[in-house]
Amino acid sequence: MEDLTRLIISNERIFNINNNNNLELTIDEAHYINKVMRIKTGEEIFITNGQGSLWKAQKVKNDFLNFSQINKPYLFQEQETYLLGIAVVVPKSGFEDILKMCTEIGIDFIQPLFSERQVNKNLNFTRKFSRWNSIIKEAVEQSERLWKPSILNVIDITEWIKSRNNHDRVSISITREETCYDLNQWLKKQQEFINKKGDIFWNVIGPEGGWSSREIDFFYKNNNTFVKLSDTILRTSTASINASSILNQWRNDLKLRN
Repeated sequence: MEDLTRLIISNERIFNINNNNNLELTIDEAHYINKVMRIKTGEEIFITNGQGSLWKAQKVKNDFLNFSQINKPYLFQEQETYLLGIAVVVPKSGFEDILKMCTEIGIDFIQPLFSERQVNKNLNFTRKFSRWNSIIKEAVEQSERLWKPSILNVIDITEWIKSRNNHDRVSISITREETCYDLNQWLKKQQEFINKKGDIFWNVIGPEGGWSSREIDFFYKNNNTFVKLSDTILRTSTASINASSILNQWRNDLKLRN
């Protein structure tokens, strides 16, 4: 495939462009195209909607792109049959790096969580949500993914567990526990029960202070499976990237076998 600059544009904007197939760029998009990537008039870039479709578009003005075939994407990629999710208790620092790297690795859902031992519970997550989405968008463009991960609203870990349905297969990372599976072993056991397109395979990363005794009791009562990610104690950011890599490698191996 050609090595062209990529830009994510929402489906709504793409399919509501004018009759000339010209798309007006936002101020930030125009700055990125003109000042950062230095795309010249007449040059082509790739546009993706973050939902599997990729188009070619030509810069016709500093703030306009023209789609040659709006109804026929240059490329379309089906969504993965089995989806991957990382649920993370938001740490005091490093969460933005988690968003970038989990996106680049191939995670489909990112769930920020509250917990009892969270280091900083007073963050204004509503204000941060827009920035988090921007970070994911930039990581999608950089990594040349065609599907943009979904970042979900922040929720308490116990409420999130209660809200899971039969499409969600959840493993909870824990440290200092010798009797549980490692994440690879747990994923291999899930293969015995795979039968639904759209199943989401989650790994939950706790706070750097560890799960509280009340939370652990809650997990046991809800029959959640504990897993290990490493024989060493990992920071939240390291654990998130390690779990994401294990999940993605498992899915890749599964596709090769099928």
